[in-house]
Formats: sequence, structure tokens, C-alpha cells
Amino acid sequence: KVKTQLEEKEGKTFDVFTAVEFKTQVVAGTNYFIKVHVGNDEFLHLRVFRSLPHENKPLSLHGYQSSKTKDDELAFF
Repeated sequence: KVKTQLEEKEGKTFDVFTAVEFKTQVVAGTNYFIKVHVGNDEFLHLRVFRSLPHENKPLSLHGYQSSKTKDDELAFF
């Protein structure tokens, strides 16, 4: 659901976009930290925010880190 948001920020499209790991952090909603394989040996770490249900807002990309590898630890950022 946030792939197009990321593609707009990066100015490119991703043929491969597969989540391989995630962590959560409960705030006034939930932050999801997701390691995504985007092809070859390239990975991105995404921070996606899901608001509380009564707010009825879509998932939003709140940050990302590029130039990651498969072995990089997924950490809160």
C-alpha cells in the first residue's frame, strides 16, 4: 500500500517489492519498520504509520533508509 508513495519519493519504480522482515512500535497508532527487497542485492528499510482505527486514515510512509543489505539489522528510526 505504500509502494507508490516510495516510488514518488525515489523517482523510480520497483519491479521487485517484497517485505522480508518487520517490527512494530505502538505509539498513537502503530509504526511498522519493514525491510523490503527491491531487486538484486538491494534492500530498503521503511517506516510506515497506521493511525488508530477511529481516525480512518490510510497507511502512510513516514520515512525510509536506502542502500541497505540483506544482513543489515532492522532498527527503529
